[in-house]
Amino acid sequence: MLVLAAAVFGGYAYLHSHGGKLDLNGGGGGTGGSSTSGTGSGSEPGSGSEAAGGTAFVFTTGTTVEPLIYQFIDSARSSIDMTMYELSDASAINDLIARKKAGVDVRVVLDQTEKSTNESAYAKLTSAGIGVTWSSTAFQYTHQKTLTVDDHKSLILTGNLTSNYYSETRDYGDLDSDANDVKAIVGVFDADYAHKPITPSDADDLLWSPTTAQSHVLSIIDGAHKTLDVEGEEFNDSAVVDAVAAKARAGVAVRVVVESPSQYASAIAKVVEAGGKVVGYSSTKGLYIHAKAVIADAGPSDRAVELGSMNYTANSLTRNRELGIVLHDAPDCGLIERQFAADFAGGTPQS
Repeated sequence: MLVLAAAVFGGYAYLHSHGGKLDLNGGGGGTGGSSTSGTGSGSEPGSGSEAAGGTAFVFTTGTTVEPLIYQFIDSARSSIDMTMYELSDASAINDLIARKKAGVDVRVVLDQTEKSTNESAYAKLTSAGIGVTWSSTAFQYTHQKTLTVDDHKSLILTGNLTSNYYSETRDYGDLDSDANDVKAIVGVFDADYAHKPITPSDADDLLWSPTTAQSHVLSIIDGAHKTLDVEGEEFNDSAVVDAVAAKARAGVAVRVVVESPSQYASAIAKVVEAGGKVVGYSSTKGLYIHAKAVIADAGPSDRAVELGSMNYTANSLTRNRELGIVLHDAPDCGLIERQFAADFAGGTPQS
């Protein structure tokens, strides 16, 4: 698995590795000795090292290397499947069209509730002969953000491909090369593209809305024994909030980072009253917390990190189409942990 801890995510966030190029064709299971480091706006230095299944990285700004998203699209030789809540990045759209012209089978699912944002991309892609469908109304929103290349690797994101937000948002991602995971992701894409019902497989590491996301998130929270960190744009699902507060009352060191804290005052109060610490971001300029991650027991060997497209709301966890992944590898988890710590340190304490 390749974890992308995005200091600034997307088209204008860049990676440091292998002379500015990422090996997107290698298989999983190998180990190596490469490492990376960088700093980003609002972030502390991050490091990456070769892990089973890939290499962990920190996205940073201020470099000239190619963006990973575009590299990933350009690496496709046979197929690209994309499910995206919002798509307006012209470079990504043009890369998809270029791959189609190169003979790659490109298919895209765009959220039907975001037509005002997605209609330009829809028109450009369909005019290029790419198969594009609006998402099924069976879901409140198709909020998933995933690209799969050659039925071999899937890029699971917390952020949309919307370039106007790249310079200000915190987002995370994971490049998953686990064969069972990718097979499950492709299966769900095939069904969603055809508007056919399916019960998604969690395979080895996945969690899906509206089926298993809430139960998996609660399981990770319940499994925290020493520390519990939650970072999210939205935070008001009663089951999640109650579980986080219960951990704080039980003596677990709980920290929460949330965007626009005034919108989640009752949830924040419940966590603070239980002994947890909460910080918020709400400036119209600077860092915007768009990430969604739960970190249980940072540091110990049994730690777990959940990240994905789902916010910690009832709608997102139980009514939308969403995809997330659970990580356990030390280098991968360490990147998310360090970025969380920096974001927590930079937030405004809530009481």
